[in-house]
Amino acid sequence: MSNRASVTAIYRACMRSAGTFARDVGTGLLEVSHNSLAIVGLAVVCGTVLFSAARPDLREGAEQHVLGWLLARQEARQANVAPPEPANPDAATRVTAADITSLSKPQASVATWLARRYRVAVEPVGRLVQEAWESGQRTGLDPTLILAVMAIESSFNPFAQSSMGAQGLMQVMTRIHDEKYERFGGTRAAFDPVSNLRVGVQVLKECIARAGSLEGGLKHYVGAAHFADDGGYASKVLAEQANLRRVADGKWVSVYVTLPSTTAPTPVEVKSPAPESSNGATAPQAAGADQVAWARAAR
Repeated sequence: MSNRASVTAIYRACMRSAGTFARDVGTGLLEVSHNSLAIVGLAVVCGTVLFSAARPDLREGAEQHVLGWLLARQEARQANVAPPEPANPDAATRVTAADITSLSKPQASVATWLARRYRVAVEPVGRLVQEAWESGQRTGLDPTLILAVMAIESSFNPFAQSSMGAQGLMQVMTRIHDEKYERFGGTRAAFDPVSNLRVGVQVLKECIARAGSLEGGLKHYVGAAHFADDGGYASKVLAEQANLRRVADGKWVSVYVTLPSTTAPTPVEVKSPAPESSNGATAPQAAGADQVAWARAAR
C-alpha cells in the first residue's frame, strides 16, 4: 500500500508540473503574438505614412475618398431626421395666459378654484379672471357675474359652439351681434377668448338694461325673454356667482358644489289667434329670433 501511494503522489506532482508548463508556454506565445501584431501594425502605419509622403497625389485621393464617404453617411442620417418645426418667437405673446402670481389675492383664489372646478389650466383662466375684473370696472358689472355666465355657458371652452350658432366662451350669437366684432377684426374673433369676453359683457349689460333687473337680463341673455321662464338659467348663474364671491372673499367652497338644474323654457300660452304680421305670417312664425334663442336656451 505504501508503494502504491508513493506512485500516486509522484504522478499527481508530474501532472501539476506539466499543467504549469503548458500554461506558461501558452501565455508566452500569446504575448509574443500580440507583440508581433503590434510590430506588424506599426510597420504598416509607418509604411503608409512614408508612402503617402512620397506620393501626395495618392494621399489626396485617399483623403477625398474618405471625405466623400463621411459626407454620404451624414446626408443619410439627415434624411432620416424629421425637419424641425418653423420657429415662431411671437407665439408666447399671443397666448391668452397670465402669471398667477401677478394677480391680486381674490383674483388668484378665483382663478385657482375655477381651474380645479372646470379642469382647465390656471394660467389662461387667470387671464380671463383678470379681464373680467377690468371689464367689470369699465361696465359696472360684477366680475364674478361675468365669470359665472362664462362658466355656465361654455365651461371655459373658448371653441364651444351650440347647434344654433352661439360661439365662444360666453356663447354669443355671432351672426346676430356681428357688428360688435367689427372692432376686433371680424366675426372670427368670436373664438378669441378676450374678444369674446368683451363682446359678451357688452351683450349682457344691454340685456340687463333692457330688462331692468339682473334676473330679467339673464333671461334676455339666454334668449328666453318672450317665454314664461328661463328654465332655471338665471338661478344657475346666480348660484355660481355666489360661489365665486365666497371664494374671492377667502372662504372655502368645494369645487364639487352642485348647481340648480335647468330645463327648457316654458312657452307663453296663446289663448287667442295671433295677429298677422306685415309679411302675412302670424306672430309666433315671425318671431324666428326668439325661436332660435329658445332652442339655444334648451341646449
